[in-house]
Formats: sequence, C-alpha cells, structure tokens
Amino acid sequence: MAQAKISAKASEGAQQQQSGGQLRGRFYRSTSMADRSSRLLENLDQLELRVEAFRDAASAMEQEKEILLEMIHNIQNSQDMRHISEGEREELNLTANRLMGRTLTVEVSVETIRNAQQQESLLHATKMIDEIVNKLLDDLEDAKIRLMSLYGACTSDVPAGPIDQKFQSVVIGCAIEDQKKIKRRLETLLRNLENSEKSITLLEHQKTSVRQSCNSKQD
Repeated sequence: MAQAKISAKASEGAQQQQSGGQLRGRFYRSTSMADRSSRLLENLDQLELRVEAFRDAASAMEQEKEILLEMIHNIQNSQDMRHISEGEREELNLTANRLMGRTLTVEVSVETIRNAQQQESLLHATKMIDEIVNKLLDDLEDAKIRLMSLYGACTSDVPAGPIDQKFQSVVIGCAIEDQKKIKRRLETLLRNLENSEKSITLLEHQKTSVRQSCNSKQD
C-alpha cells in the first residue's frame, strides 16, 4: 500500500516536471533574448535611415536658403537695376528686401560632429579663406587666382590651374560635411567674383563709349 502511494507520487512529480519543462520551453522560445535583440536592431537600422534622410533634407534646406539669399542679392546689385528709373528701382528693392527678410526668418542648422583634430582643421581652412577674402579689394585678380587654387584642392575634377597643396592637406583633415560646406563657400565666392568682374567690365565699356561719343562731338 505504502509502496503504491510512493510510486504514484513519483509518477505525479515526473509529470509535473515534464509539464513545467514544456511551459518553460515555450516561454523561452516566445521571448528569446536573441529574437528581442534582432527586432530592436532592425528598428534601430530603420531609424538610422530616417535620421540620415532627415539630416540630408535639412542640409538641402540650408543650401536652398544660401542660394535664395545669393540670388536676391545679385538682383539688387545687377546692372539691370542700375538702368531703370529711380521709382522702379525703389519699388523693386522694397520687394527684394521683403523676400530677403522672409528668407532670413527660416532658421535651419545641421550641426556637424567633429573630433578635436577635425575642429582644428576647419578653423585653419576657414582662416585661409578669410585671409583672401579680406584682401579682395586690394587685388581682385590675385584673389580670384588664389581662390581658384583653393577650390581646385576641394574638387575631384581635373583643376583648370594649380592647386594649393597646403590647403588640400588641411581640408582632408576636416569632417566630410565640413569639406562640402567649404567647397560650396568657395563656389559662391568665385561666382560673386565673376559677377563683379562682369559688372566692372560693363561699366568700363560704358565709360569708354561715353568718352568716344564726347570726342566725336568735339571733332
């Protein structure tokens, strides 16, 4: 009798242990740490793509703002603006200033993550460009040549002239995003210089035409 009870208890314990093992097995299979980790990693990968797309969109907006401001400025300083009536020029300048003001109300800033070396390289590159810009009025042609040599150091295309090797080594030490911004700044400076040269050439041509006209009348 006693032996039968012991055997029954042993059999019941074995069944409970087997049932518990199956439950624990199902629990571990449904909440596996590897599965959880895989799902979280997949979510983070998708978020990383969205973050990069978000930064790219913000950078594009930064560039668009720069382009709009440059275009408005160019219109205000164009030769066409100098050859219209004072009343029309005043009205157009009011419109341009309104557009400039509305553009400036949009604040877009994409911060670049830099280490100490990249920060130092950026400061050095900015200083080299600023030194040329500060001497633009002293010698326009020399400034253009020097800016072109800096730009040649930033592009993968075959440069039209010599490149500044020192500037190239400095730019290489900058963060990728900073390299792009440096290149864009140089492109803007060169465009503005070209527009200035065209304005000066046109002005000189007009002066020459006026002098020739005056000489003809005197003859």
